[in-house]
Amino acid sequence: MIDPRIRLRHIACFLEVARLKSVVEGARVLNISQPAASKTIKELEEVLGGELFDRSRRTLTLTAFGDVFYRYASNSLASLRLGMDAVKGNVAGTIVRVGALPTVSARLLPASVAAFTATHPNIRVQVVTGPNEHLLNQLRTAEMDFIIGRMAEPSVMVGLAFEPLYAERVVMVVRPGHPLLGQQPFALHRLAPYQIMMPTRGAVIRPLVDRMLLANGVTNLRDQIETVSDAFGRAYVQETDAIWIISEGVVARDVAEGAMVLLPVDTSETLGPVGFTTRGEVASEFPATLLMDVVREQASKLR
Repeated sequence: MIDPRIRLRHIACFLEVARLKSVVEGARVLNISQPAASKTIKELEEVLGGELFDRSRRTLTLTAFGDVFYRYASNSLASLRLGMDAVKGNVAGTIVRVGALPTVSARLLPASVAAFTATHPNIRVQVVTGPNEHLLNQLRTAEMDFIIGRMAEPSVMVGLAFEPLYAERVVMVVRPGHPLLGQQPFALHRLAPYQIMMPTRGAVIRPLVDRMLLANGVTNLRDQIETVSDAFGRAYVQETDAIWIISEGVVARDVAEGAMVLLPVDTSETLGPVGFTTRGEVASEFPATLLMDVVREQASKLR
């Protein structure tokens, strides 16, 4: 049996404070006072027998103990929300909420959504983009039905499930006519004089990029620009001599149309799976499974 001292308000308060990394902000969202929020968190810690947050810094972070509890508590709340939707006649079921990482926003998802809405005009699709951590948090609390993109690091996949659809690599692209395109043979040390656009440190592909550059002896890049905005990256690389390191799916159409050119670099070591991330044991709503079937069909063309 669950300890009867734990109430829904404890779970809700804990999840909001963890998501916002602030007791003040969590209290504001929940429309309660800061002392009330602090007391609620303290009560939960006493019941669980451990500290959920590291309070030694200005910004709250989860302890290892709190991180484990967060993953299971968020999934439990997600199940409860889905159950309430079901008994209320599944009012929320007419909206499919999809978290999309940049690699699928430009390559896989447009064709999938177009095909889906053509056959299911009464089901609305809501596509949300953003940092992977933010999307995973929304998925855990049932604000998202599923995420499509690269698989996250195993350390953040506890309680979640991943279904691979296809594999893709990270590439380096430049504008047509870029000075590097005329240099043969090409070597990574030639990147040094140019600005480099990199994925942000929270991006799924950033560790892959860092390892690839380090393995090739590239350690001091000039004027790094970090972004996960494909719109900014696309405009900047076309107007400057910057080199954009990005998932292949983001720029596949630009390369096919001649708007960008791939640098002749072997990036096969960055090859990784792209697919669905879902809430583990929590079954997806029926409308979401319909869209997932369409995405699977579209993804089969990319294998």
